Amino acid sequence: MDRRIYGGSAVANLILFLLFFSSSSSALSKNPNPSSGSGQINSNSVLVALLDSRYTELSELVEKALLLQTLEDAVGRHNITIFAPRNEALERDLDPEFKRFLLEPGNLKSLQTLLMFHIIPTRVGSDQWPSEDPGRVKHITLANDHLHLIKGDGKKMVDSAAIIRPDDLTRPDGLIHGIERLLIPRSVQEDFNRRRSLRSISAVLPEGAPEVDPRTNRLKKKPAPAPAGSPPALPIKSAMAPGPSLAPAPAPGPGGKRHHFDGEAQVKDFIHTLLHYGGYNEMADILVNLTSLATEMGRLVSEGYVLTVLAPNDEAMAKLTTDQLSEPGAPEQIVYYHIIPEYQTEESMYNSVRRFGKVKFDTLRFPHKVAAKEADGSVKFGDGERSAYLFDPDIFTDGRISVQGIDGVLFPEEEVVESVKKPVKKVVQPRRGKLLEVACRMLGAIGKDTRYFTKCQ
Repeated sequence: MDRRIYGGSAVANLILFLLFFSSSSSALSKNPNPSSGSGQINSNSVLVALLDSRYTELSELVEKALLLQTLEDAVGRHNITIFAPRNEALERDLDPEFKRFLLEPGNLKSLQTLLMFHIIPTRVGSDQWPSEDPGRVKHITLANDHLHLIKGDGKKMVDSAAIIRPDDLTRPDGLIHGIERLLIPRSVQEDFNRRRSLRSISAVLPEGAPEVDPRTNRLKKKPAPAPAGSPPALPIKSAMAPGPSLAPAPAPGPGGKRHHFDGEAQVKDFIHTLLHYGGYNEMADILVNLTSLATEMGRLVSEGYVLTVLAPNDEAMAKLTTDQLSEPGAPEQIVYYHIIPEYQTEESMYNSVRRFGKVKFDTLRFPHKVAAKEADGSVKFGDGERSAYLFDPDIFTDGRISVQGIDGVLFPEEEVVESVKKPVKKVVQPRRGKLLEVACRMLGAIGKDTRYFTKCQ
């Protein structure tokens, strides 16, 4: 009786031992890394090697994506292969907008998908690449997408990236291959394109929203679209921004975003014409060196405005003194005074002064005007010593910009403030009577009574 009991217990113990051995052996065969089941990785893990490797940019992204725990679990279940982009691919070669998109808190999911796309749950060494040329083997990634290992032209490739450091770091639970560029899955690229297009759409005012005129702070009505070539709706003064140099500001007109007129090209053309014409190099140098001047002139022409430039020749520019050019904004002010916001030719200006005698043209140096009159069969600008004659007519005329050469530098007329004379109050001395004067003369002539004489004096 007792023998059967003991015998039965021995058989039961044997069965339990066999079950425990089989389960433990299956567990060991499934997980070759005995330390991973505890939830922590040892110092010889491939994840530790990644964090301490030369791939610092990728390591920082892994930490920012909060993927360390996920990768620890993956290492605990699989022997992994990591395709690590070099630092330059993430620092200089990556689009700044795309990198900014990845680091935004709202795009954490896209960053995690991107990084998991570089890891496959299979150990693939460099000797396991396809041998034939071309060869292709597909592997699933931790992002539930597919990567293709390719061998072509003597290179080992993973999708479109070449392997530059095969088997760079090998550990018992995985290995790392260095690749030349970042791999971007299609889902992340589509998400980036969608966010970028939504951002551009959100910057546009909703349909029917009221528009406010920044110059008057009033609601403005949408004007009918102006045909190409029509003059701008606003006067030239409204297109000029206030400031020390009165630099032109963009104004609504037939140009706008559509740019019916290529003002930049037209300004370049007339500067080249000045250089080739000869004798106007100083004026051309000012326009080239002060790039803001040429840029703003091109912007005005693009918006539909027309300009006439009175260009002083080199002899006139050489007479400018250092004091006249040393003040801040002086060159800009000089040039703006030589630009008329009208399209004038030699014939039109000469006809004007012949008909009206003296004509004053507006300039871009508000509110100063330049006066013109007929003299010696030509057009004379200004008065006195600061006058100039139309010397080289029609140097450049293209319908938008007219350049007329003059032999002097023009300056605005100085405002003469007449001093108001204050009336001087005269002190009127009391006048002596006639009889007293006659008496004093008589006494003085006789000289008998000195007392009366001194009293009269």
